[in-house]
Amino acid sequence: MMTPIARNAWISLTVVACVLSACTTLDPYTREEKTSNAAKGAAIGAAAGAAIGLITGDDSAERKKRALIGAGIGALAGGGVGLYMDNQELKLRKELEGTGVSVTRIGDNITLNMPGNVTFAFDSADVSAQFYPVLDSVGKVLNEFDQTFIEVAGHTDSVGTDSYNQALSERRASSVAAYLRSRQVRADRLIAIGVGERFPIADNNTDTGRAQNRRVELTIVPVTAQ
Repeated sequence: MMTPIARNAWISLTVVACVLSACTTLDPYTREEKTSNAAKGAAIGAAAGAAIGLITGDDSAERKKRALIGAGIGALAGGGVGLYMDNQELKLRKELEGTGVSVTRIGDNITLNMPGNVTFAFDSADVSAQFYPVLDSVGKVLNEFDQTFIEVAGHTDSVGTDSYNQALSERRASSVAAYLRSRQVRADRLIAIGVGERFPIADNNTDTGRAQNRRVELTIVPVTAQ
């Protein structure tokens, strides 16, 4: 028999699998697949409101929301949350079309996947100059839709030691967060975290898979009253 924790994890994984596979529609502007509104609602319901994709977790998310509300960022409520994030998603898709950055929507969270090969030089934590215009576009949208906070998560492949990959992922996340701050994104909206090789999205035994695992993900979460 499954423990409660295992059962909840299984439900969440099942929902995410549905959202990422069958429950998608084609975006008319970018021709990319996106999660349907019905699937978004199902994900939120079945995951009991969990911040899917947010590595720092629900507790950290709630603390960040409360802190931002206390700092004067207005909270979104009710049906306004989904509409607000819909508009932000649409703007991000338009700004990032053709840049190599993917936009994924699950529930009311938006995740931007920034591949390491276009964001950084090999084995470097310095943002590549050719990627500045992309981050400029991201910063512009984040400033327009300022009732959110952003987790900046660095990831690596499995080549090298755990400690080296952890440190590299932290430096890369910090570099992206610092650049966004230079674009006037409020520092208290940003959470920079490095997780090394712990969350692969592809097979580390292949060159293609390792390239996909070297990435920085920005997960944008609405500041809500609840």
